[in-house]
Amino acid sequence: MDSPSTYHVPVMLSECLEGLQIQPDGIYVDVTFGGGGHSRAILERLTTGRLLVFDQDPDAVANALEFKDDERFTFIPANFRHLKRYLKLNKAPQVNGILADLGVSSHQINTPERGFSTRFDADLDMRMNPNTEKTAREVLKTRSAGELQRILGMYGEVTNARTAAEAIIAARYNSQIETVNDLKSILMRYAPKHRENKYFAQVFQALRIEVNDELAVLEEFLTQVPEVLAPDGRLVVMSYHSLEDRLVKNYIQKGKFYGEVEKDFYGNEIKPLKSVTRKPIEATAEEVAVNPRARSAKLRVATRA
Repeated sequence: MDSPSTYHVPVMLSECLEGLQIQPDGIYVDVTFGGGGHSRAILERLTTGRLLVFDQDPDAVANALEFKDDERFTFIPANFRHLKRYLKLNKAPQVNGILADLGVSSHQINTPERGFSTRFDADLDMRMNPNTEKTAREVLKTRSAGELQRILGMYGEVTNARTAAEAIIAARYNSQIETVNDLKSILMRYAPKHRENKYFAQVFQALRIEVNDELAVLEEFLTQVPEVLAPDGRLVVMSYHSLEDRLVKNYIQKGKFYGEVEKDFYGNEIKPLKSVTRKPIEATAEEVAVNPRARSAKLRVATRA
């Protein structure tokens, strides 16, 4: 297993810490613990404060064991869609800051048997929590052409989603689609020339989002944030594709995911969060050169209104 330092290089670390405006005696939450890079930096800035972290991936447990600080550090082995419930259970119903680094960790991508990467042949798994039932293999095996078209088009923004869905259905009649290479061999003829890697990345993103219910999880998480943030508390969210970023941006700016912001009788906007950054913060060219994963990251910061 990777050590925490190679597990996942924290993206925009200084920008995240600045966004959180850490108070040494405050209570903070990292809902995407992973290798613990962001968490370690937050904990270093706390004196009497507390840090609670979430991660549903059993591989992250080993990294949490390195944080030998039972008084200030709490590891919660759960999906962050259950934010409010677990904070209450851990006697932290209100917190000063919440950090969410969305997307897949480098460790998950670089572990072939997890099936997240197009680079390795492996079972089509893609579960962030290996204890859940739904896998990419099962999605490809059981969904109708219409459902597959919706998944590929909506979650992967695959331009030929209908053609790809029909190809998967046709292939299903002749053989099982079990592995990464099985799927790639079916779709290779439909991938745009010289852009095959990008095409498969989009297909895999779509399946991963479906398997892990990622957009619904994000919506559930965001709607709980105003209830658990203390007055002037900070929310820092880093997303890696437009679907996530749009949900984060809309909720911060409008208090809802779709439609226009609601107003009260006097014309005042009704929204629980206030944006701190007018535009999303992006990684510097220097950071992208060292950590290519940072290239697509967009960081948004909000405070409780």
